[in-house]
Amino acid sequence: MTERKTKKTESSTKKTKIVETKEKTTKLAPNVKSTGKLLAVIRIAGEVKLNPDVRITLDRLRLRRKYACILMDSSNPSLTGMLKRVKFSVAYGEINKDTLAKLLKARGKPLVSQDFNPEKMSEEIFNGKNLEEIGFKPFFRLHPPRGGIKSKLQYPKGVLSDNKENINKLLIRML
Repeated sequence: MTERKTKKTESSTKKTKIVETKEKTTKLAPNVKSTGKLLAVIRIAGEVKLNPDVRITLDRLRLRRKYACILMDSSNPSLTGMLKRVKFSVAYGEINKDTLAKLLKARGKPLVSQDFNPEKMSEEIFNGKNLEEIGFKPFFRLHPPRGGIKSKLQYPKGVLSDNKENINKLLIRML
């Protein structure tokens, strides 16, 4: 009987330690400076026959329509978890500065009508600012890609999931 009590107390202390470590990590996470890469995420799948959980996650990512694009930091654990959930409905990869400047020039919608330098804006985004801070809508509406895509297949044969550097070629075809 004493063994059972000690086991219960040991497990309860383990639970409290786990809870304490989770609280510490969540308190520290927002203050960390982003050191991750900038990812471009493009919604490929439409609304039909989409899992409700995936639909809600796409809505939270602001990918509400087909061929909508967002930019996100890869070091944010909550966003990467959301990206894992929707990886069979989106194409994503690391965007470079030249493609980002072309994307801003062709499809960037300023919140207030203003003239802007796309190269300067892309540099600011790579330095840690988001689109709303520099005065743009937080998403881009793109055309369907020229030349077509294989929208039902994963990356080596199609465009779904992680496209790595080839997301830049896809984005240029969609401008």
